[in-house]
Amino acid sequence: MKIARLSDLAEKSACPRLVVKVGSSLLVGKDGVRRQWLEGLVTEIAAARARGQEVIVVSSGAIALGAARLGLDKGGRGSLADAQAAAAVGQIALSGLWAELLGAHGLTAAQLLLTLEDLEDRRRYLNATATLTRLLDAGAVPVINENDSVATQEIRFGDNDRLAARVAQAAGASAVLLLSDVDGLFDRNPSEPGATRLGEVRGVTAEIHAMATGGSSSGMGSGGMTSKLQAAEIAERAGIALAIASGLHDAPIARACQQGIGTLFLPRRKDAGRKAWLGGRLRLKGALVIDAGAAKALGKGSSLLAAGIVRVEGEFQRGDAVAVQDERGTTLAHGLAEYDALECARLMGRQSAEHAAILGYAPRSAVVHRDQMVVL
Repeated sequence: MKIARLSDLAEKSACPRLVVKVGSSLLVGKDGVRRQWLEGLVTEIAAARARGQEVIVVSSGAIALGAARLGLDKGGRGSLADAQAAAAVGQIALSGLWAELLGAHGLTAAQLLLTLEDLEDRRRYLNATATLTRLLDAGAVPVINENDSVATQEIRFGDNDRLAARVAQAAGASAVLLLSDVDGLFDRNPSEPGATRLGEVRGVTAEIHAMATGGSSSGMGSGGMTSKLQAAEIAERAGIALAIASGLHDAPIARACQQGIGTLFLPRRKDAGRKAWLGGRLRLKGALVIDAGAAKALGKGSSLLAAGIVRVEGEFQRGDAVAVQDERGTTLAHGLAEYDALECARLMGRQSAEHAAILGYAPRSAVVHRDQMVVL
């Protein structure tokens, strides 16, 4: 059974494994932790477990909690050092809170702190997958957050929306529920008169992206609608449904599922594990810009040959993930390069028969092989 409507997120047959993301502004208010609201959410998670669903929580809030305890201004986001210090203090409080509330329902909480590299590096990604699988098999509820005490601006997710989508991918989840401060995606800024909420989206297009607004309205979190749409793109390529719903109300999961208030993004396809990991990558080492003929061949399932490359961007080594782009800058695919950037630059535009003489060794069959590439 596939997910076709919001109510399916509460059905074990359609959604055996659910990722629930909780934003900072939902968990922490002006007066501290919104404990009563959180207790209600944990009751909903316990109900999902009772009906046979496995649940993974992606929880923001460490920086906000730590900033309050350390007396840091700007919610702990005044500088990278402030954010890292606040996260180090707040993560203890955050994990303890989840452990206490889940424990009241007889559930065991497990803490995982992940960085961008944990899910971008293939080996570490598989390690995270194995850990999540074992925890769920053992009956625990994984509570995940970005490891903000060590993450830097250059190597971090920066928001838990995309982290939730990548975690869902690693865990083989059926759906992601992003609890936010809005009821879903609207065709324009929801504060504008006549704004209409979209109940269902099949494929995140340029038109859908144009509907997104900037950062979070609370000023406490780091994600906005744009990050949620990026999360939906990651999920939809991996065959995972993603929903955006408001967490400002009591029992937010029931409100979204029973009343159908939210936006459901339906998956377009289900890439195999390695290709789903490639397609969902957020950090690429460079780009190969190709001509129209090569772009057409890629669309038919061909490998990328050097003859179709017109420009090489970035510094990368063999095996690094790169973007394949057309001459307008549109990313067409992600793939693993068979050559480093300097070799690609030497080979670009040249026919395969010339490669051995240029390189001085037997060439590989392609610059990016179709088995190591996912067309977006």
